[in-house]
Amino acid sequence: QVQLVESGGGLVQAGGSLRLSCAASGTIFKLTGMGWHRQAPGKQRELVAHITSGGSTYYVDSVKGRFTISRDNAKNTVYLQMSSLKPEDTAVYYCNAAPSRYSVGNYWGQGTQVTVSS
Repeated sequence: QVQLVESGGGLVQAGGSLRLSCAASGTIFKLTGMGWHRQAPGKQRELVAHITSGGSTYYVDSVKGRFTISRDNAKNTVYLQMSSLKPEDTAVYYCNAAPSRYSVGNYWGQGTQVTVSS
């Protein structure tokens, strides 16, 4: 069974930065694509960024140029570096193991709260 544990969320002022981490176990991490999703109150969960097993990346338009997804296969960990944060980035952020940005895996972590104050 795949286990995903997110960390790194918190409260930050607009314009600030945070780095989220997602530690994965129960899967051959280096062969797995990984995505970061977020869900704001009253809104649907959306894909924010994805990285394939080969390192190709995808970003939703609203975060392009501000967020960077990366992975460390030696540590079975995927990261989301978030900069120039805006209040509209406030959400619970989740990681998900999926081969491409067009798919969603069955396993989710508990999520980590990101709150951006204006």
